[in-house]
Amino acid sequence: MKNQAKSVVEYYVFCNKLKNVIRTGWKNWKVDRERIESVAEHIFGVQQLAIAMHSQYKYDLDLYKIIFMLAIHELEEIVIGDLTVWDIEADDKLSKGHKAVSMILKDLITKEEIEKLILEFDAKETEEAVFAYHCDKLECDIQCKLYDEEECVDFNNQNDNPIYFDNKVQNIIKSGETTWSGMWLEYDREKYVDDPNFMEVLDYVKENTIRKK
Repeated sequence: MKNQAKSVVEYYVFCNKLKNVIRTGWKNWKVDRERIESVAEHIFGVQQLAIAMHSQYKYDLDLYKIIFMLAIHELEEIVIGDLTVWDIEADDKLSKGHKAVSMILKDLITKEEIEKLILEFDAKETEEAVFAYHCDKLECDIQCKLYDEEECVDFNNQNDNPIYFDNKVQNIIKSGETTWSGMWLEYDREKYVDDPNFMEVLDYVKENTIRKK
């Protein structure tokens, strides 16, 4: 019994570290705010978004499985940090991430069950995994719009930000996008082409003021 209790507490304390891991994307774009979103806050946000999307668009999916996936999909970042596509190749990140997760879960009795869910999320081959992936990306898009509405980012002061000079980013800017969130939302648009519901929410976010005073 003592070993089980010890494992519970050690796992919780390990995961608790995500409260202090700030999302790298916001640091890259120099979000100027007293508190910037942590990975733990992102996990909370994406789960709430999944609940709302599942409710309003009446998906015939296993919501419990989706929420479980989203609860654990960033566990690797406790060990490897919040690495973006500009920091590491996708395959390398997956390899490092899976090794990190295996170590984090090593003392849990349901370790294999949880690892299977993470592998399913990463493979994006089931309807639940694709839905969870879409929620993960859309949460970031919405948070970007919220920060932009708070005027936390100077889009014209990014000369030392290599991401600003990415070809895709520059092409979106040249097409006429003048705001940081407008660029970000267009950058992610192609991620939702297989689901018109997510596209509808993306367009609503782009076209409306969403921050409540």
